[in-house]
Amino acid sequence: MTENLLDNVSLNFDAQAQWVLNISLALVMFGIALEISISDFKGLFQNPKPIFTGLFCQFILLPLLTFVLVLLIEPIASIALGMIMVAACPGGNVSNFISHLGGGNTALSVSLTAAATLLAVVFTPLNLQFWGSLYPPTHEILKDVALSPWQMVQLVSLLLGLPLALGIWVNHLWPTLAKKMGKVLKVLSLVFFILLVFLALYNNRIIFYDYIMYVFWIVVLHNMLAFITGFSFAKLMGLSKRNIRSITIETGIQNSGLGLLLIFSFFDGLGGMALLAAFWGIWHLVSGLLLAAFWSNKSIKTETLT
Repeated sequence: MTENLLDNVSLNFDAQAQWVLNISLALVMFGIALEISISDFKGLFQNPKPIFTGLFCQFILLPLLTFVLVLLIEPIASIALGMIMVAACPGGNVSNFISHLGGGNTALSVSLTAAATLLAVVFTPLNLQFWGSLYPPTHEILKDVALSPWQMVQLVSLLLGLPLALGIWVNHLWPTLAKKMGKVLKVLSLVFFILLVFLALYNNRIIFYDYIMYVFWIVVLHNMLAFITGFSFAKLMGLSKRNIRSITIETGIQNSGLGLLLIFSFFDGLGGMALLAAFWGIWHLVSGLLLAAFWSNKSIKTETLT
């Protein structure tokens, strides 16, 4: 019964609301970019090891381990593809804030957000198509929707790449104005975006209530895997404790809002995919803040950031 419904039902979210969601996500990214300067990218060249470690976790390890998790627990097809979609997305909008709360390296977190957002234009469609095609049930969904990776690249570019570039440009030309705008716009647009996600869930509350417990444990397990992936690989690479914290958070806080928009745009709000992405968007805020609260009580002595 669960399989028949979630794998075939489409969540109710009309075209007008979807456009509002698109614009709000673009405004979130623009608000974040207003606080990113060109100099932040210098760290990519001055100390590339933490950056490459974080990007490797996000775009290589997490999708790979998500695919392994899918093989182990064998969720229904739409849930499995939702897991792959979330894992294919870049770091989430609030990762910089949570990294700061948790005593991580905020500068690294900002650089990772910027770099991952740009790389997501290519890697998000690529990872979704590649890993989704390897699992027979999700391969059938991809085949049915005739997914065009190029169309997804175009949409991700508009939602992430363009607002990021515009925000950095405004910050470069008018840094004082950008700082003032960024503080207000980032908070307001993020709150508005979260409200829209809750609205999507409310409009489909019957399906949400019926299957939340089925989705809940999968999201918690998947999110835990993401945090462990970031923490373990950063530690294996011999990074500093502050950098380990930032990479852990960047890997565990995924831009599920982007995933949700792609699901509504290309998969007609497919039930299992949309529920998993929407609930991930709620849960990773809870788990990220809990982790930050735990780490905030464990101070780090002065160390070299490697």
